[in-house]
Amino acid sequence: MLQITLFYIFAILAVLGGIMVIVHRNPIYSALSLILTLFALAGEYVLLMAHFIAIVHIAVYAGAIMVLFLFVIMLLNIRIEERAPGAFRYMVYIGVPMAAILFLQLGYLAFQGFKEVYVQNTDVGTVERIGQALFSKYVLPFEITSILLVVAMVGAVYLSKRKLEIVE
Repeated sequence: MLQITLFYIFAILAVLGGIMVIVHRNPIYSALSLILTLFALAGEYVLLMAHFIAIVHIAVYAGAIMVLFLFVIMLLNIRIEERAPGAFRYMVYIGVPMAAILFLQLGYLAFQGFKEVYVQNTDVGTVERIGQALFSKYVLPFEITSILLVVAMVGAVYLSKRKLEIVE
């Protein structure tokens, strides 16, 4: 009962956060709403017993990438969006059919019902399983990715040092 309640709370938070991302005209508020959505999705991962994926999701997306987004928004001094005159007229032609399709799909699911899903393996997102997969089946792509990241960091340091020498 608690898991179902938490699922609905996280789902409502994720949907509301996603709607607020679209509705807010201020980009900083939109970015903060996206952080709310990402935290709600991490909560869904915790309910699926994928704790490691939830922590990585928070650290990478809600942490690093959203801080980068906020930094770029504040650095570029992006102002509140102003709506173009007559833009709403074209949105109706796309929005009404999309809403109709959405409600038709929801109606189909409501009358058809959901099929029962049986979980066979519950340790999918654990640290042990991810570590075994990374260092056995996916060791070559993992090492290639690590080499690529090291080359990118060395290149970034080289380019920043080169620009400093030009300025001086």
